[in-house]
Amino acid sequence: MISLAHHSQRCPEVVSLLLALLCKATAAMAADDPPSAPPAKISTVVVVSKELPVETFIDRKVYRLTDELQATFGTLSDVLTDIPSVSVDPDGVLTLRGDSNVLILIDGKPSPLFSGSNAGANLQSYPAANIERIEVITTPPPQYRAAGAAGAINIVTRKAHNEGMAGGVRASQGTKGRYIVSANSSYRSEKLSVTVDAGFRHDARQKLLESDMRSPLSPAAMTLDSRTSLLEHRWRDVPTANASAEYALDEKDSLSGSFSWLKTNVSHTYNQTTTTTDSSGTVTGLSERLSRGHSPETDYDARLGYVRKLARTGEELHVSLHRATSHPVTLYDYINNSLLPEAMPNDSYLILDEENATSEAEVDYILPLSNVQELKFGYLFEQDDFSFESTAGDEDPLTRTATLNLTAIDEFKYRQRIHAGYASYKANAGKWSLLGGLRLEGTSTNALVPTDGTSARDSYLGLFPSLRLERSVSDAGTLSFSASRRLTRPNPKQLDPNVNQEYTLILRAGNLHLRPAYTQSYELGYGFQGHNLSYQVTGYYRRNDDTTIGVVKYIGDGVSLSTQENLHGDDFAGLELTADGHLGSQLSYSISGNLYRKQVDPGALDILGPRSGQGADAKFKLDYRPTASDFIQLRASHTGHQSSVQGSSSAMDVVNIGYRRQLKANLSALATVTDVFNGQRTQNTVTTPYFTGFFVRAIRGPNVYVGLNYSFGSRGKKDADLRYEQ
Repeated sequence: MISLAHHSQRCPEVVSLLLALLCKATAAMAADDPPSAPPAKISTVVVVSKELPVETFIDRKVYRLTDELQATFGTLSDVLTDIPSVSVDPDGVLTLRGDSNVLILIDGKPSPLFSGSNAGANLQSYPAANIERIEVITTPPPQYRAAGAAGAINIVTRKAHNEGMAGGVRASQGTKGRYIVSANSSYRSEKLSVTVDAGFRHDARQKLLESDMRSPLSPAAMTLDSRTSLLEHRWRDVPTANASAEYALDEKDSLSGSFSWLKTNVSHTYNQTTTTTDSSGTVTGLSERLSRGHSPETDYDARLGYVRKLARTGEELHVSLHRATSHPVTLYDYINNSLLPEAMPNDSYLILDEENATSEAEVDYILPLSNVQELKFGYLFEQDDFSFESTAGDEDPLTRTATLNLTAIDEFKYRQRIHAGYASYKANAGKWSLLGGLRLEGTSTNALVPTDGTSARDSYLGLFPSLRLERSVSDAGTLSFSASRRLTRPNPKQLDPNVNQEYTLILRAGNLHLRPAYTQSYELGYGFQGHNLSYQVTGYYRRNDDTTIGVVKYIGDGVSLSTQENLHGDDFAGLELTADGHLGSQLSYSISGNLYRKQVDPGALDILGPRSGQGADAKFKLDYRPTASDFIQLRASHTGHQSSVQGSSSAMDVVNIGYRRQLKANLSALATVTDVFNGQRTQNTVTTPYFTGFFVRAIRGPNVYVGLNYSFGSRGKKDADLRYEQ
């Protein structure tokens, strides 16, 4: 018997008590501490305000989150929305320069957290307070995986950079029962560095899904218009814990390790109403589905590292082991009512169980040839395991006895193994800088559908060169050129041929015979980086062969199925512009834009629609410091209208604001508002000879948080030699 899930208990009283205790504790500390001298306080603020939030290196752009107010109480999705050329839609799907084929890394390693079926939801749950910086790498060097047509985004977590003990406590209360509490601590000495943090987030979201399918009846007699509206309420409890340590055994050897845990507990309900009319406008069908469910997910990530310093200065051997797992489960209980034609209600259930695991062993060798030349060699073994099981059945409303639906049992298992080796060369010669190399990856896959015995095996070997050239044309100006070849492998959910019936608005299924896609990309740019101003203009072009896309097919009687297919190819061409600077001592700004055009070659696919389309994205950021103690932020992003092979998607606009008041040198009060104008809404239009469909997805905002941030311990200057290269 499947029991109904219950809503998460809201406890704003607990948070209010925590906030009150925190205020009393910090007030007591303030009474014991001598007051800070005003000149020292003003000096500190001025120094921070002059720092630009972005740094450009030969292989990446680095965005520091030091003064990102959304990072204090927000999620990874919230801060990524502010990164130039990065967009996140209401489902949590991330795109870079208009392309969703992006490799997402945590501290240089892949994580099942952002590759499974709940990747979008995890992006909207992962706490941004744990992040130190975000690196955008559009031409990844060969030590990175060849995956990701658009490039890679590396999430770098916080580490101890200051001598001694330091830490902080954060607590906030939000609208609709939301609240966040978290704490972190770090210690660093000559030999030992330790960082520990933990947090808890209670979040509430409303998600709207709408579908309007206009198609002929099967067999065709008249036009059928099927309109469905689904309003979903989600309550998420997300406890997190992370720990990392590094210990120097002696002058030559050091060990490091880290462990992270994230547990997501989601309670959700939704009401779905479907109305069907014929060509005369007469209602021929009316039904509703009421659902309650629970979706727990547990994620682990463990890493071990060893570094050996060899004979030459800078010559090092790195050995690392990495294991990450993700286990989401979704349980639904349904009450199905047919109002026209009238029928007895019936109860049913659906259980989705998914497991993802990544295991890695990697060896890297760094050999400096001189002060301006460096060689790197490395080997990687990676194994990715995936399993999925779906069961469904009916329940007797009186006895609550469950009957299994044997025809609805779906299973899918997948294993992928990768052997990779690379060689990289980096050099500086006068005004020229070069970073290039070659990566060789061999992939073997094995997919199995146990329910019918279907299986598929594949193996392929690929060479992936990359090159980045830079030439200084002035003290602050640089010309750059890059070229690379990359690979996008189908993920397990794209391969799973079983039909997913989680939402009846549109059924989904994968394709067991998808091919990997290969990308050839080129960039040409000019950048200027000074103390108070930086800007960059970059033109780029990508040619993708065998790109995987979702194709919506009409089944009949108002039902559609979204499947996966390989395009013959598509071309991306675009122009990216970014600028960061200061307007006096109180204002700093960031402006970015991305204009691109996509040309599609559908090959033998039986689809009609635009063969080309264009998009325009823009972002604007403004930081204002009216006084030494006050800090105001405004963030606005626009994701433009996009065309696809079967239709288009509408534009989306999101505005975030934040305010911080420095109460003491180590205590601040914050208020943030995410999605001020409720703009997280997109409409996808699909047009084919067989049907026309309109699909709306929206997350209802805004979200407001008010809280306190208290820090303690050493606050010395960060290491000047932070390593941005892996």
